[in-house]
Order: sequence, then C-alpha cells, then structure tokens
Amino acid sequence: MRIQRILAAVIATAALTGLGLTGAASVTAATQGAPSDVTPSQCKQGGGMADLTDNLCKGGTHNGETVD
Repeated sequence: MRIQRILAAVIATAALTGLGLTGAASVTAATQGAPSDVTPSQCKQGGGMADLTDNLCKGGTHNGETVD
C-alpha cells in the first residue's frame, strides 16, 4: 500500500512538471551515468580485483570501472 502511494506521488510530480512518464524515465536513466574511477583499494574493498594491465576493476561492486 505504501509503495502504491509513493508511486502515485512520483507519477503526479512528473506529470505536473511536464516531464510525463517517458521524460521521468530518461532522467532516471541519465542520473546513473558513466563509470567512475576507483582506487585499487576501493576495488578490493568492493569485492573485486584491480587489473592494472587493463586499468579495470574486475568483479565486485566496481566491476568494469577504471582503476586510477
């Protein structure tokens, strides 16, 4: 029941601002953005392994992000 009220509020807000549902969905998708740089220790803490030959974090929560 609570989820229905939240969803209704989100839809109403999007409609009132003129975005419509497709505009709200594209805004949500755009906020996820491109991968960020992580340090080798951040990669390891996230459960991954820093591959310094490819400068990528492989596995874990930072999978595919570049290692700086």
